[in-house]
Amino acid sequence: MTQAQGPLLGCIADDFTGATDLASTLVAGGMRTVQTIGVQDDAKLADIAADAIVVALKTRTVPAREAVEQSLAAHAWLRARGCGQIFFKYCSTFDSTPDGNIGPVTQALMAATETPLAIACPAFPANQRTVYKGYLFVGDVLLSESGMRNHPLTPMRDPSLVRVLQAQTDAAVGLIAHQVVARGADAVRARIAQLRAEGIGMAIADALDDEELLVLGEACADHPLVTGGSGMAMGLPANFRRQGLLPAQDATVLPRIAGRCAVLAGSASEMTNRQVARWIQDGRPAFRIDPMLLAAGEPVVARALAFAQRSIGTPLIYATGPADDVAAVQRRLGVQAAGAMIEEAMGDLARGLREQGVRHFVVAGGETSGAVVLALGVDMLQIGAPIAPGVPATVSLGTDRMGFALKSGNFGGPDFFAEAVAALAGSEKAAATGAE
Repeated sequence: MTQAQGPLLGCIADDFTGATDLASTLVAGGMRTVQTIGVQDDAKLADIAADAIVVALKTRTVPAREAVEQSLAAHAWLRARGCGQIFFKYCSTFDSTPDGNIGPVTQALMAATETPLAIACPAFPANQRTVYKGYLFVGDVLLSESGMRNHPLTPMRDPSLVRVLQAQTDAAVGLIAHQVVARGADAVRARIAQLRAEGIGMAIADALDDEELLVLGEACADHPLVTGGSGMAMGLPANFRRQGLLPAQDATVLPRIAGRCAVLAGSASEMTNRQVARWIQDGRPAFRIDPMLLAAGEPVVARALAFAQRSIGTPLIYATGPADDVAAVQRRLGVQAAGAMIEEAMGDLARGLREQGVRHFVVAGGETSGAVVLALGVDMLQIGAPIAPGVPATVSLGTDRMGFALKSGNFGGPDFFAEAVAALAGSEKAAATGAE
C-alpha cells in the first residue's frame, strides 16, 4: 500500500544499534518506522508506508570529516523524501572520538537545516542514563566512573557534556539546567531564546526522567533539527499528533518468520560479558572466537560454523572478554586491526549461518551489528515491539526476510539473549527446529 503522505521525521543515527534503539522509541510513539542501512534507492521505499525513516550510518568512530560527509548525504536524501524535521541520534553515553563525530556533525546539520541553536541530550532513564547540571550519569555513578571509561574504541573519561561537546565544535555550548526543564516546555523555550541572544549555538539539556524528555521534545516541536539519544525522541510523535499529522495506530506488528536462531556477540561491554556468562551458566551452547587464533590464520570461523551446525538449540558465538583481555589483544594487534578482524569474522559467520538455515539473528554490539547486516545484504528493516528498552524486534525488508535483534553493548539485562530468542522465534524450541 502506498502511503498517503511522505514521512514526517527523518533520522540520522551514527551506528546500527543506535538506529534500531531510536526506531523502537518512535514505534512506541505510534510512528510506522523503517530503518535503512545507509542511503537507499528511492524505488525500494516507493510502496512502504512510513511516518519516520531512520538512516543507520557507521560514523561514530570514523574521521570527523567522513562522518560529516555521510551525515549530510543522509540529510539531503531525507529532505528529498519530504521529511520536515531531522533528528541526529548518537549514543546515550555521548561517546565518540575526541575529534567528533557529535560536535562536527551537529554543526554541519545546523548549517544545512538553518538551525540557530541545537539541543543535545543523550539521557535515556530507562537504561539509567541521566543528565544533571550537564553531567552524564550511568546509574548512580558519573560516566567517567562507569564501564565506558575503558571502552576499547571510545573511552569516556570526562562526564561534563558541555566540556566534551565544546572540545568538538567552535560553536559556543550552553546548558539548559534541570530547574528550567522541570518548569515545562514554555520555560525551556524561554531558556533557548535567552541562550540564542547570548550567542550560544548548542545547548546540553538536563533530563532525569521520561517526563522531562517529553518536555524537551515538546519544546523542540518547531526545531528543524533535534539531536540526542533515543530518549530525546520520545516527545516527537506527540508533536505530530497535536498537528493532526499522525493518527492513532499500532506500529509494532511484524510478520512471523520460520527458521533457526543464532546469537552473535562482539561487544566487549560489561553487560554483554554478563549476558554471555549467563547464557553459558544456563548450559546453552556457546563457542568463543579467539582473536589471536584468527590472527594466526586458524580456521576459527569454520570451526564455529561446525559447532553451530551440531548444536542442539540456539548457539551463541562470541568474541567478548574481560577488559584486560581485550586490551592485551589490542596491544598485540592494534585497536583498529583487532576490531576489523572480529567484524569480518562475524560477517563471515552470519553468511555461513544463513546457509545453515538460520533466519533469526540476535547481535550484541554496534560495530558487530553493522558487520552482520552488511554481510547479509540487508538494507532495510521494519521495526516492531521492544524486547528490552532500546532494543526492538525487527524484520528485514526484501525477498529474503530475516528477523533481527540488534543490541548496543550495554543494553538489556543478564537474560537478554534468551529473551530475544524467544521474542524473535516464539520460543527456544521454535528457533531450533524452524517451526513457527
